[in-house]
Amino acid sequence: MLLKKLSQSSGVSGNEGEIRQVIIEEIREYVDKISIDKIGNIIAFKKGTNPSCRLMLSSHMDEIGLIVTNIDDCGLIKFSPVGDVDKRTLLSKQVFIGNNKVLGVIGGKPIHLQKQNEREKFLDFKDMYIDIGAKSKDDAEKLVSIGDYISFNTDFYLVNNTLLKGKALDSRSGCNILIDLTKNDYKNDIYFVFTVMNKIGVRGAGPAAFQINPDLAIVLESTETDDMVENKEHIPKITLGKGPVLGLMGKNIIYNEELKKIIIRISKKNNIDIQYQTDSKHLSDAFAIQTSATGIKVASISVPVRYMYSFNKLISKNDYDNFKKLLDLFLKEYNK
Repeated sequence: MLLKKLSQSSGVSGNEGEIRQVIIEEIREYVDKISIDKIGNIIAFKKGTNPSCRLMLSSHMDEIGLIVTNIDDCGLIKFSPVGDVDKRTLLSKQVFIGNNKVLGVIGGKPIHLQKQNEREKFLDFKDMYIDIGAKSKDDAEKLVSIGDYISFNTDFYLVNNTLLKGKALDSRSGCNILIDLTKNDYKNDIYFVFTVMNKIGVRGAGPAAFQINPDLAIVLESTETDDMVENKEHIPKITLGKGPVLGLMGKNIIYNEELKKIIIRISKKNNIDIQYQTDSKHLSDAFAIQTSATGIKVASISVPVRYMYSFNKLISKNDYDNFKKLLDLFLKEYNK
């Protein structure tokens, strides 16, 4: 399964080399041109059969992770987060360090040695370490260096025949959809873009959009479900299994009205359930794209994700399949 391969590939923000190569190998025979820009974005172009405009489809390929900051005298690895990592999820997790994927386990002061006031709060990043089984600093330095990136060793599998569980599914599900769509022929010229460094402040999307300067862009995103959280604001909940999510408004962005209406019309015409989002708290690639060049029409469609900032994410097969179906229909029907 391609999504499993994508999920288990490493691609921490700023170190996307492994996932980039996997994607290139998957799309190489289906597009007309592939280029890698100066900061590592993949820009793949496919000529349309009768083009009237240029479309940009974008999904980021990076993931949250860690980076080595120090090695102590006992050979334990100290680290800092790359992106918004939920520190509460880290203890006892298995990780891979560096390009050679040295296996380690995240640890901290054992609970039976903690004082009462220590037990009442979560360990901070500075209080945790990674154990690779080294006997000393010299021993550890034979395998690991300061600055090595750290990704997570997370299994991918099907849950209850309805959900998919794995690492980085918030980004790799969108990448998988774009890869599948490169295999189809569409009327318009399409740029399939896989961006870098989304998780550290949407660094890649703006430069990619500036180079392409498309007539419009659709950003494949992800959004945190809130169906398990008490709703006190009377805002519709984002629920796993109830369809992809159309962005209406987000942090520092209001999406293009024309594109929103087209997507809603297509979803209703084809009986595809969609959800709506008006209160996204995180900055999206869509913001960087919309404000690039002379301004670009942008819409955003997201896959709902449960446990977004952890390393065991859940998405619904139904949401994923309907997301791909909706985008395929949009590309077939859109006419400038």
